[in-house]
Amino acid sequence: MWRRAYLLLTLLRLYFALCPSYLHPDENFQGPEVIAGHVFGYPVHKTWEFTSEQPIRSSFPLWISYGFPMTVLKWIWEGLHYGQVRPSVVFWTLRLMMFALSFVLEDWAIHDLIDNPRQRQQAMLLVASSYVTWTWQSHTFSNSCETLVVLWSLVLIQRLREHHKAERSRLPQRRLRAYSIQVTRPSLYNPAILAILLVYGTFNRITFPAFVFIPFLSVIPAILERQGYIIVFTISAIATGLLAVLSDTEFYANPAPSFLEALRDPIITPLNNLRYNSQAKNLKQHGVHPFYQHYLVNLPQLLGPVLLIFCVQSVPRRRFWSNLTLSAQAALSGTTILSLISHQEARFLMPAVPLILSTIELPTKRNFFRMFTAVWIIFNLIFGLLMGIYHQAGVYPAQIWIEAQTPDVIPTNANVFWWKTYSPPTWLLDGRNNELSTIDLMGLPQDQLQTRVCDKAIEGPRMLVAPRSAAYLDQFLPASAHLEGSSDRMLLEQELWSIRTHLNLDDLDFGDDGIWPTFKRVLGRRGLVIWNVTC
Repeated sequence: MWRRAYLLLTLLRLYFALCPSYLHPDENFQGPEVIAGHVFGYPVHKTWEFTSEQPIRSSFPLWISYGFPMTVLKWIWEGLHYGQVRPSVVFWTLRLMMFALSFVLEDWAIHDLIDNPRQRQQAMLLVASSYVTWTWQSHTFSNSCETLVVLWSLVLIQRLREHHKAERSRLPQRRLRAYSIQVTRPSLYNPAILAILLVYGTFNRITFPAFVFIPFLSVIPAILERQGYIIVFTISAIATGLLAVLSDTEFYANPAPSFLEALRDPIITPLNNLRYNSQAKNLKQHGVHPFYQHYLVNLPQLLGPVLLIFCVQSVPRRRFWSNLTLSAQAALSGTTILSLISHQEARFLMPAVPLILSTIELPTKRNFFRMFTAVWIIFNLIFGLLMGIYHQAGVYPAQIWIEAQTPDVIPTNANVFWWKTYSPPTWLLDGRNNELSTIDLMGLPQDQLQTRVCDKAIEGPRMLVAPRSAAYLDQFLPASAHLEGSSDRMLLEQELWSIRTHLNLDDLDFGDDGIWPTFKRVLGRRGLVIWNVTC
């Protein structure tokens, strides 16, 4: 029965992975947008993290996560004489890759972390049925890669601890614990891969050490007791760290330095990141949150009813910390450490989601179990529908449509204004951004919109991409009575393209419109539209 449910949930994960929702600009501008320009030669937009004098984002994990699959795709595509790879093909390939990585590596790690077969099946179903797995984990976030690296770091830490415990007790490893899966013989691969993952994870995200620091302390005795482990771990960590530093130095330095020059003046991005985020004035630019944001807002948003069960089962125990599983220790220590930083987003806790889901025990009483199952399904369906299908889901299709149009539809010197949407990924234009001008107005006040779009200093045709729920634009439609007798106002002359599956949650204005009218407008008039504009 559980296998059928797991198969169904796998198909659901694939469906959400192929939905064009847009969860956060960082899924583009901290990953594919940067590397696509190097692999395919697309003109791209690099954000301040990559252009400042002290860059804080490492290119090393980006080349591994996105550069390698993009390069392989390019080889295959051009080898079959299909010409240059279109950005839409790259986009969907990356989505399928993130789904495959989650399906294989995430589920495999959970399988290895849990010994009890019944609890293992339960954990795999919970993870597979979580909307975080359907949506956030299948997008090109550094947090998605971080989650996989955290899980596999814990797997290797657990293996090393098991070997250490078996050697100290001098018991056959197959009898070490009840319900234990077979523990492989001690291997030098375990500390070597662990060292590589720890370095990769740190260069990928500066938040990574928060989740593995406490678990890693518990495995230090196992490493120190074997001279081979010490040597292999140290060499692997130094070699990987050196490769990452050299990769970043070559990526950012202009002109590219020689090997000796890179060693003399290296660019160490995690150190730059740590320095940047240690200054309160920098964090204020991104939003400051109370210390309880992660525990009282973000975790409930990610876990729903599971968080309540986790608290009830974990907190009342005697010897609270020692009775927690390795996964629970990693989740709690990581969340607590990240709570000390004033900028707190829900996606920062993505690694904690599978860790907590693999720790809890579901209610055994039938009524409580049915109640939990109903609430869990409703919770994930609501957030899955919202985040996986509708959230800013018109941005990607709009860019892909613009890229595919001929000059008679969208002239080469056109100016495309984006208003009240997430920043559009310019790499999807396939080099047309050398011709087109993409102008991101973000949340520009509506009383400034007409002045900005109709600026006389801007030459060429104008188009506006905006959500249909922006009622302010109604006055500029041809059928609007407000335009009668007016010849100097912006006119949304023609609707060129539209998509219905787009929700703009940033357009919720309860203060001015009220709760019900706001929901009626945003939900009832959902969609994204591209208008041809005349001024």
